[in-house]
Amino acid sequence: MKSARQLAFEALLKINKDGAYSNLVVDAALKENPDLDERDKAFMCNLVYGTLDRMILIDYNLGLYLNQPVRKLKPELHTVLRLGTYQLLFMDKVPSRAAVNESVNLAKVNKSAFAASLVNAVLRRVADNGLRLPECSEDDPEYLAIKYSCPEWLISLWTEAYGRENAVALAEKALEAPPVVIRANTTKITADELIWRLAEEGVVSQRSEILPDALIISNTGSVDELIAYKEGLFHAQDIASQLCCEALDPQKGETVFDLCSAPGGKAFTIAEKMGGSGAVRAFDIYQSRVELIKHGAERLGLGNVYTYLSDASIFNENYGLADRVLCDVPCSGLGIIRRKPEIRFKKYSDIDSLPELQYRIICNAVRYLRDGGRLVYSTCTLNPKENSGVCDRFLSEHPEFSAVRVFPDMPRYGEGDKYLTLMPHIHSTDGFFIAVFQKDGGKK
Repeated sequence: MKSARQLAFEALLKINKDGAYSNLVVDAALKENPDLDERDKAFMCNLVYGTLDRMILIDYNLGLYLNQPVRKLKPELHTVLRLGTYQLLFMDKVPSRAAVNESVNLAKVNKSAFAASLVNAVLRRVADNGLRLPECSEDDPEYLAIKYSCPEWLISLWTEAYGRENAVALAEKALEAPPVVIRANTTKITADELIWRLAEEGVVSQRSEILPDALIISNTGSVDELIAYKEGLFHAQDIASQLCCEALDPQKGETVFDLCSAPGGKAFTIAEKMGGSGAVRAFDIYQSRVELIKHGAERLGLGNVYTYLSDASIFNENYGLADRVLCDVPCSGLGIIRRKPEIRFKKYSDIDSLPELQYRIICNAVRYLRDGGRLVYSTCTLNPKENSGVCDRFLSEHPEFSAVRVFPDMPRYGEGDKYLTLMPHIHSTDGFFIAVFQKDGGKK
């Protein structure tokens, strides 16, 4: 059986070489190694996500003791050194000697035996000198980028958009483990009943202060192994996404379109809020992701969710009209870095074309909306160009729509009074953006 360190090494190598999503890689590794005990599973996850979270800072510290640029290291050797450095600097319960020796052993069996002595020497220097930071001003973007393992362009973007204090707070929160939040499937069980069901499986649940059907859970292990999960009594969904569905305000018997639906969490919440009535039409551009929605709806017993393979930017008159439309558009994901830490390694050039795609999707979405209908535009990013920039342009070019100010008691930051930007350090949610629009001609 492979060790937790070996599995972490393989996962990190795949994530960095192939650009794979960390959560998918880790989940696959755990499923392929069912004999790994819970302690080793937790250790492996900590190694992968912790190293990804701190990678820029780790590479800075490695660079202090290498005779060549870090980027020129062979991927296998680089991965071994990163894992070892993370253990030495951020895992107090791992003895330094164990971190160094196990890293040397890892190098020997993963195409890096030629550098075993280098691994030993570099990691011993890391252990002796501890965490190092640049000797420049703490206000310097380079200092902040290294300290928080956040690229300089992102620190600058957040500082310009939300101010330095919020930018630093966002970078700090991106290093924290996110809460595990679920929504009770109210077509089968109440939140109070679900708390008791989960307690029978050893899960600790806390009611959300914001939403009555949301629970923050801990001591879970693998959520999809819980009996309550297999029985379709809940699905995982952050408070921000649940608030997005609240803003849509679906009513029983209505037709709702979820244009960029996969993996389906918002469609499920909408269907549950409608009490299993009406129709939630969930669309996605990839068949594999359509299947994810379909399987999720089946597990939850939601017969009012219907799935379609469709490009959200292209109109199809055969789908008819909807009372409400949700556009949770593809985005840069800068609000969920703590859930998908590899997002922090994107370049600005990777995201600068997104606003145009997002605008095409929202413009297509309105063609499906009945007069008097409600449109919600949302992202899981903190980037004004993808958020208020798209929405302001939409309002200026669609005079038949007006903005609706939802959740008026929640503070607004950086996106204007008529929209809602959720921030982890302020709202205790993922970073998220919600804009609501009403089409003239009927009910609101």
